Amino acid sequence: MLLFWVGLGVIHLPLVGLAGLLAFAHWRVMTAYIPPVIRMFQEKPLFITPRGQPVEGAESVTFRNAEGLALQGCYLKGAGTRRGVVLFGLEFGSDRWSCVGYCEQLLAAGFDVFAFEPRNQGGSEAMPGYDPMQWVTDHEVADFRAALKYLQSRSDADQRGVGLFGISKGAGAGVVAAADDPLVRCVITDGLFSSGLTIVPYMRQWVSILTKKIQPALLPQWYLRHLARVTFRRVGQERGCRLSSVADAIERLAGRPLLMIHGEQDTYIKPEMARALFDRAGEPKELWLVPGAKHNQALHVAGPAYRQKVLSFFEEHLATGPRTAEGTEAPHAAVSF
Repeated sequence: MLLFWVGLGVIHLPLVGLAGLLAFAHWRVMTAYIPPVIRMFQEKPLFITPRGQPVEGAESVTFRNAEGLALQGCYLKGAGTRRGVVLFGLEFGSDRWSCVGYCEQLLAAGFDVFAFEPRNQGGSEAMPGYDPMQWVTDHEVADFRAALKYLQSRSDADQRGVGLFGISKGAGAGVVAAADDPLVRCVITDGLFSSGLTIVPYMRQWVSILTKKIQPALLPQWYLRHLARVTFRRVGQERGCRLSSVADAIERLAGRPLLMIHGEQDTYIKPEMARALFDRAGEPKELWLVPGAKHNQALHVAGPAYRQKVLSFFEEHLATGPRTAEGTEAPHAAVSF
């Protein structure tokens, strides 16, 4: 009997050794790798954020989010008979008037545009203790939901619904808010990104820099995703927020038209990251990679082609009422929540 137990122990020694090695590797990654990754994740990129000038005749708007914070917005009415309403999502750090540069062609064609500044941005009220990042959190999503409710509460609300046009972080927060809100009929994004689909590829690169003794190729994809979740959870705990999943939300837009615009030379959110996010979306959808454009620079590079594509999309999917199965325009009924 003694020989049996000794033999069993000898057989299991390699397994015990392997388990110990794996446990040590995990400890090494968690202690030497996660803290600097958290710091890198919170570093703010050196973007030149656009600013705009107040437009004469535009309606200055103040509305409150669910927490009671006062958010600032501007409602710009299009020329002639209104053809639709577009909710514009600002990129990180920009002001509400920056929407004008993106939406001049929409205003001229008869679309109303509403842009707002989320909490702690521009003239909107700040949430004490909250320092926004370039990543989408539940706070920005909550502010987007408040903006959608505001649009629906207006006396001139378009009961057919609205279109969403968002840039970078504003696109992400808008997609998450729109995913479960039937008020949003169609979506255009420019520079859209998902925290998970963005950070995991970078983590494989960072691990070789931060932990010299661990080879990136030895870490499977599922383990890197686990490390990303650990990073998100710790960042959220430090900042009093929860990071929102754009990748999960975009799947729930299925059935509503989606146009994703992305710079082909984007070195922050690389085209393959945009494609991975695009692949998660349902039909109908289109991805337009703009040659020569870097992050949030597609408008400046493509110019007239960009403006025409945005206008054509909203003319097709927003300027008319929702369609019935027979292809005729349905009655303009109020959207239910």
